[in-house]
Amino acid sequence: MSKITFMGAGSTVFAKNVLGDCMLVPALEGFEFALYDIDEERLRDSENMLLNLAESMEKKVTIKAYMNRKDALRGAKYVFNAIQVGGYKPSTVIDFEIPKKYGLRQTIADTIGIGGIFRNLRTIPVMQEFAKDMEEVCPDALFLNYTNPMAVLTGIMNRFTSIKTVGLCHSVQICTEHLFEALDMDRTGVKEKIAGINHMAWLLEVSKDGKDLYPEIKRRAKEKQKGKHYDMVRYELMDKFGYYVTESSEHNAEYHPYFIKKNYPELIERFNIPLDEYPRRCEAQIEGWENMRNDLVNNKSLTHVRSNEYGSKIIEAIETNNPFKFGGNVLNTGRLISNLPEKACVEVPCVADRSGISPTYIGDLPEQLAALNRTNINTQLLTIEAAMTKKKEHIYQAALLDPHTAAELSIDDIIALCDDLIEAHGDWLPSFI
Repeated sequence: MSKITFMGAGSTVFAKNVLGDCMLVPALEGFEFALYDIDEERLRDSENMLLNLAESMEKKVTIKAYMNRKDALRGAKYVFNAIQVGGYKPSTVIDFEIPKKYGLRQTIADTIGIGGIFRNLRTIPVMQEFAKDMEEVCPDALFLNYTNPMAVLTGIMNRFTSIKTVGLCHSVQICTEHLFEALDMDRTGVKEKIAGINHMAWLLEVSKDGKDLYPEIKRRAKEKQKGKHYDMVRYELMDKFGYYVTESSEHNAEYHPYFIKKNYPELIERFNIPLDEYPRRCEAQIEGWENMRNDLVNNKSLTHVRSNEYGSKIIEAIETNNPFKFGGNVLNTGRLISNLPEKACVEVPCVADRSGISPTYIGDLPEQLAALNRTNINTQLLTIEAAMTKKKEHIYQAALLDPHTAAELSIDDIIALCDDLIEAHGDWLPSFI
């Protein structure tokens, strides 16, 4: 029996999206869906939910929950990863509250920035453990990573393990759709080309019937900037750098040195920046889960409509040999994007079919876009150095090179902040020298 394993299956809603999608793929009939999580209660919730879903939709798949990680992975053909190491409490709270004492504010803190660095440092050892188990019990499996920080974690798997890995994010497939909706433009028949790095990929080309739509997009965006809306940071970046970026304004506000500045508090109001947005979302999700749990977990009439997640479509393409194109995160091997470092993890169009995942060559990005990407790649690569060498100096260097952190704090304060975060995270981090 072929097997799909879901790591972090206690994320019940996301497990429903991804594995519910897989249930709707005829080629996956007869597969085992193996669930693994360190939280047994949440694991059993997801198991019950998926058993009910399979029964109500009359799908012939086997649902099985495992508390032993190696058994969950044994013989898997595909592995989904959706873990969060350290959870909202204590780790996310630490990532936000300690930097605040230094006057450093964040919005999401899951990609780069000081929060992204420490989220990486506590997650990488767990990913390495996964890889070690997979190399033993399912060495040929495809690892589909949904966990953030996407670029570093996918880079670690591809550079330092033998496990075939592709990183999957939501931002590429909704980028143009949301932009056109916001600007009241018709997306029918629109062609697009997107590439860059995760959470900072660029809408490089957007056209219809051979006509470049960027002039009209920019005209409408300029009009919209006269009022308040949720996407003001991205419109400002497009105005100054020429292209629209894939990930949301609340994310991009903290990827650059221009928007969250304690000496210019008026920028927060001007660009409508939601400080501490991720903790708010976490609190809402925790409260919302208590309200929805019974309806979702114990619902014998549960149904599912296929989501826009890439995961099931990639697996379907590999199983059926019907190609599927998607935006994937892969190593920049052979310089897929020729003016970004080869060690970087880039987000480029990829094609899935029976031969696996084939990324496409992009060439040079416009220099200003490559430059913005490199500012984030610098921190990503130094974070990997820190994780692999266990040297504090590389943690400091990763933080010193982070655009937002460096724009706000002195060298001494950045080093002191890193030391405080290392101490606060305690056993959630490995030992550094």
